[in-house]
Amino acid sequence: MKKLFLLLLLILVAGAWIGEKMIKDSGYVLIAYDQTTIETSLWVLLIVSLVSFIIGHWLVNLITHTRLPTAKLQTWREHRNQRISRRKTLKGLTLLSEGNWAQAQKQLAQAAEKSDLPLINYLSAARAAHEQNDEQATDDLLQKARSSTPEAEVTVAISQAEIQLSRGQLEPCLATLLRLRSLAPKNTYVMKLLKDIYLRLDDWQELSKLIPTLSKHQALKDEELTELSRQCFSQLLDDSVNKHPVEASEDDRLKALGKAWHDLPKDQSRDGDLVQHYTELLVSLGAESRAEQNLRDLIKRNWDEKLVNLYGRVNGDNAKKQLDNARNWLKSHAESPALLLTLGRLSLRNQHWGQAVKYFEQSLELEPRSETLAELARLLRHLGEPDRAQALLQQNLNLVASNLPELPMPEETKETA
Repeated sequence: MKKLFLLLLLILVAGAWIGEKMIKDSGYVLIAYDQTTIETSLWVLLIVSLVSFIIGHWLVNLITHTRLPTAKLQTWREHRNQRISRRKTLKGLTLLSEGNWAQAQKQLAQAAEKSDLPLINYLSAARAAHEQNDEQATDDLLQKARSSTPEAEVTVAISQAEIQLSRGQLEPCLATLLRLRSLAPKNTYVMKLLKDIYLRLDDWQELSKLIPTLSKHQALKDEELTELSRQCFSQLLDDSVNKHPVEASEDDRLKALGKAWHDLPKDQSRDGDLVQHYTELLVSLGAESRAEQNLRDLIKRNWDEKLVNLYGRVNGDNAKKQLDNARNWLKSHAESPALLLTLGRLSLRNQHWGQAVKYFEQSLELEPRSETLAELARLLRHLGEPDRAQALLQQNLNLVASNLPELPMPEETKETA
């Protein structure tokens, strides 16, 4: 209130002062240009100038603000287009999830033209086109996705690789994935796709190079990686033998197999399944003595029940020495059912029938297994003890035929008992 009062007071004082000056001397101004002259008082010129300035300022503001409705209209149109695009995108994605490929492609492609995120629309529309086996439309939509968002090259290329893999275009897919690896070397999904391609192409050599990377980046679960490694290196062992022509000698095949085994990663050369497969290949090539030596060395370095069992199946050069080697392992593995089974088999190779029976019985007592039961029953029959063998089989019927359903049975007669 005080400020308003002071302002009015200041205006009155200024007005009184200006009025006094105007009465005292009105002034004189002459403006001449060419044949035109304008005469007026100083005060009139000042008032006209002030009024002209105010009017000019008002006109400038009026012209400036007349553009505002146009800008608002443009903004309104953009928002409207975005709403329509989002509605079509949502409808298209819903249709895509329902499997309505044709309508999904139509809605998503239309929405992409006015979408603020066209990449999603084009990729989804390409997926719908692919489901309709329309390769040309799929490729065109992928290209539009790439052009609309150049910085999303990895995303587009992954979709392209997935579609190529689904089409069975393995070589083009491999080229796409190799390019992707250079763009995103740590992308685990790209690694998985590359793994799938190598499996489809039976390219075990390249897959073996990829496995350490899969392990380093934990791209696969441990059990899945173990199984993949086993399959890959097992195939490499097979290829080392089978890649030679039919007329190739056994020595050449053995050399190739030995090199393939030597090139395996250390952890793989101790895998029980791979060792067994390698041993079987050696036996098939007539190199059982070499297989026996390899097994013996592996068992000494790292005890493995599976390898111990396998040791009893291999026929080395010296059966007595092989049996002695296995007996030495009893000092630290006396309770090993696999070792006792192996000792029984090696005793048979040395024709130690009674000792073989004892080993088989001890193994069966520690761990009832059908394999051990069959060995013992077979030996007893050949020793002229069929009744004992039959009784043994009867006592361990569950090993011969396991997982039998619970069914009613007739009561045993005295003769049957």
